[in-house]
Order: sequence, then structure tokens, then C-alpha cells
Amino acid sequence: MITGASSGIGEGLALELARRGATVGLVARRAEVLGELVHKISSEGGKALALVADVNDAGELRTQAVVLRQEFGPIDVLIANAGIGTISPALDLQPEDVATVFKVNVLGAVNSVVAVLPEMIARKQGQLVAISSLSAYRGLPKSAAYCASKAAVSSFFESLRIDLRNSGVDVTIIHPGFIKTPLTTGRKAKMPYMMELDTAVKQMVRAIEKRKKSYAFPWQLASIVRLGLVMPIFMYDRIASRNSYRE
Repeated sequence: MITGASSGIGEGLALELARRGATVGLVARRAEVLGELVHKISSEGGKALALVADVNDAGELRTQAVVLRQEFGPIDVLIANAGIGTISPALDLQPEDVATVFKVNVLGAVNSVVAVLPEMIARKQGQLVAISSLSAYRGLPKSAAYCASKAAVSSFFESLRIDLRNSGVDVTIIHPGFIKTPLTTGRKAKMPYMMELDTAVKQMVRAIEKRKKSYAFPWQLASIVRLGLVMPIFMYDRIASRNSYRE
């Protein structure tokens, strides 16, 4: 079950997993786009089901999880991928804009987990996957809402991972860097170590298959970000203020 499956990383994951033999439930709001993706997967010999739902609606997600189980059986893996990003300079910050980002990125992930976790625990088998971001590690310019939401997603799933030890349900948190998707298209800023979608998706799928607890990539950018965690605050602020990737 993949949320945010109608474009970008979600679509790429759906196609790659289907090609590897997985049966995929595709969650998004756009029925027409999901139908086209189901057709594409089917034409390549895969199995897919369109599940039209808004991740902000816990009831809708729960209903569609039931539909998926009835059609294909137990849900083995949830990939909580649905997310949005906005430019949010401090001077223009609006509470409703921040709330929208948190509703989709954080509460959308929570609703997705709640829709599948009870059955996974009952079966003592399953995997929860969060598509977070390297921006979860430290704040970036003009990205307060996005960075905070991704930090929340990572912490939420890390807590789940600890709670679910010895339950049979694994948790994988993926922290990608910059990937060529509709979310990054059109930005003027140079984004370091930008990855093609197909390459990034293959790396994510490998991490999921290996049931890694956490996976950050590309390694070059992940190493720089980790350095930022131990960097003195004055130094980090000076360096970060010179680089805005939201333009």
C-alpha cells in the first residue's frame, strides 16, 4: 500500500515494486491518474489496485485498506510517501500554510499507519516504511514547515520502531536527498547531488527489501548533513543561510 502514488516518488516506487512481483495498492486523490498507472502496471504484467483517498481522512484510508485486503489479501508493507513542500520564509509565515503541510506530511502518515498497523500486529508480520527527507536532520532556509514536518515524521516512525520491537512488524525510515520529481521541478537554485528518479527509487526499494531501520542517501549529501548535526550552531547558521534550495 503506497500513499501519494499518483506522481513522483510514489509512482516510481509503484512501478518498480510491481516489476519485482509485488501487488500494489495505489493511494491518491486523483482517480483518473491512478487509473492510468494501474493500466500501465497491468500492461507490464503486474497487479495493482487504485484506492482513491485523501490521507487527511483517516476513515477513507481505513476503508481503502479494507478494500485492498479483500481484493489481494493481507497488507505486508505500507509506504507512507504522500507529502507536499512549500516555500515558507519567516516574514511570510502563515499558520494555515504550516497546518496544511503538517496535515499532509505528518497526520497523513499517522492516518496511513493506523489504517494498517492493527492487522499487522495481529498477524505478527509487516513493514512500515516512511519516506522522510535529509531535511529532517536540521532546519534549512525558507523551509521551516517542510523541515519541521519531516523531522516529525522521522521521530514518529522511530518511536514506532522502538515500540514494535519483537512484534514482527519492522519499521524503515528513508531519508532521500534531492530527486528529480514534480516537487523539485522549476527551482532555480542548484541542488547538490540531484538524483534521477529511477536511480533513487531503486536504492529505496533495496533498503525496503533489506528491511533497513534507517537509510539516508546519496551518501555524499547524507555525510554532509550528518556533519551539520555536530557543527557549532554559529557555523551551521552561517553556511545554511547562504544556501536556499526552495527558490
